[in-house]
Formats: sequence, structure tokens, C-alpha cells
Amino acid sequence: MIIKAVKLYENGFMTQALAFGGEGMEGVDPTVRYRSSLQNYLIDTGEEVILVDTGMPAEVPDMVPDEKSLIYMGKRANTYADALEKLGYRPEQVTKILITHKHGDHTGELRLFPTAAIYAAREECAAQELQYPNVVPVDFTDGPYANFAKSQKISDGVWYIPGKGHTNGNSIVIVEDGGLYYMIHGDVTYTDEALYQNKLSIVFEDLPAARKTLDAVRAFIASHPTVYLSTHTPLGCENLEAKKVVDLNNPPESIPVGEIEKGQATGKYVCSICGYVYDPAEHGGVRFEDLPADWKCPRCKQPKDKFNPA
Repeated sequence: MIIKAVKLYENGFMTQALAFGGEGMEGVDPTVRYRSSLQNYLIDTGEEVILVDTGMPAEVPDMVPDEKSLIYMGKRANTYADALEKLGYRPEQVTKILITHKHGDHTGELRLFPTAAIYAAREECAAQELQYPNVVPVDFTDGPYANFAKSQKISDGVWYIPGKGHTNGNSIVIVEDGGLYYMIHGDVTYTDEALYQNKLSIVFEDLPAARKTLDAVRAFIASHPTVYLSTHTPLGCENLEAKKVVDLNNPPESIPVGEIEKGQATGKYVCSICGYVYDPAEHGGVRFEDLPADWKCPRCKQPKDKFNPA
């Protein structure tokens, strides 16, 4: 079994307010920042090539963070196609794609894989981002997996598990290999610091379900040697490379955010949650700043404060 990170964005940041504030801001320091990035994952079983998520659409412009940005995933390092090629794989080799959830930074390049079976929780399949003829709705009919009530076996050693909360169909992938359990979880947490501190992010569709999922994840980790593979922090790549097993009683020291490289703002804005691009030219010339305070992303329904200049 080979697991590789598909590296897409690097050198970003997220605020503690975004990563920790889901159940209230008490004790949250809005000045604290954690490192951010964007990567998805590839599983090569020897018989199949399985992707977990497919990144941001290639045409989405880079974000330009400012002092109000809650999360900035960083500067694009590779398109998904280029990142896959650098790992030594071609789209036609991919047999299955497991979607953790519908947001555009996880589903953005599904169009590259017309011959792969795209697995998604049935609750996600009505989403605009998943309107492909090769989508396979999953009902998780293979019974419990450890302390999780439901599961779907995808391949020997590869399990797909409901992880509702961040979205109503959010899912988790667990890969068993060499006595370790590699947990690819989408956005159950945005950064590993939140896992250790038992905190939920402010991005969710069902807060009680998100709490239940995080509790189940932590219970699994407490009883299984788990390598935690996140999407929005470079700790995902670092954990994978080091095969670092989570010890919930001994959180690692956070590495400071490095210097942030900023581009030139264009007047467009990008949703940092789902990748939707607001272009004034497509909305009668109305500037993003002039939209009503209660305006929400038309795709993921997040408020204006989740958008960054592009």
C-alpha cells in the first residue's frame, strides 16, 4: 500500500477563531494563526489507484489575504493535474475517487476522471459540484467499523465512513497498512491543533453532528495507532512523511506561520470554504464590498467574512 499527498497550495494561514470557534469564542485568541495549505491524497493498493478528493478547479484565481482573512490556503503550487503527474500517475490510471465532501476545494477537478467511479455519501450527491454521470451514491451498508456505526469497504484495507457535521454528508477514509491507521478526514478539523484541543471549526452544516464525529474520531485515535492526514494544514504532509502517530495527551508544538506572499487584488473575491468566485463583471458591476452584510455564498451559504480578495 502506498499513500501519497497531492500537494496543491502552500504557505498559507488560518486563524484560531476559524479553527477553534465552532462551539463559542470563549478562550479563543483571534490573533493566533496556524499554518495552512491544501493537499489531497492518493492511495495505490497495487491493484487500484484511489484518490481522496480532487482539489480546487484550475481556473480559480489565487487569493490575496488581508487583515480580515480567516483562512488563506496559500499560493498555488500545482494544479491538480500537474501534482498528479509529478507523483507519477495519469488520470486514466485512477479507478476510484472517494469524496470527503462536496466543497469545491475537494471536488474541483472531478472532470479530469470520466472513467473513475466517484464515491460520495448519498446526502452529497445532489450538490452542484457532484453532477457527473460516474458518481456512485454510498449508503454505508457494510456495518460498523471499530467505534464508527457505519462503513463501506472500498478495497482491502480501505474503508469509507460517515463523518457528518462539516457538511451533512461529510465522510472519512481510513487506510490500514503496516499496523497503522491512516485517517483522511476532509475537514473534521481544519488544523491538527484543533484535534488535540478538541475544538470544532466555525464551518459546519450540523453542529451537533460535527461534535459527535469529532468525539468518535478522538475515541478511534485513542485506541488505534493513527496517522492523521489533514487537508488544510501542512501537518497532513508532514505526518504522512514521518508516519507520525497521534498522541492526544502530548500535542506537538505549533510551528509559526512563515512570511505570506501576497499578489495584486483584482476586485474578484473567492470563498475560502468552497472556492466560489464572485466576479463583479458577472453581477452588474456590483463590488463585493457593496453587497449586503447578510449576503451569503450562493454555493455553500457561508457569510461574506469567509471570502478573500483574489
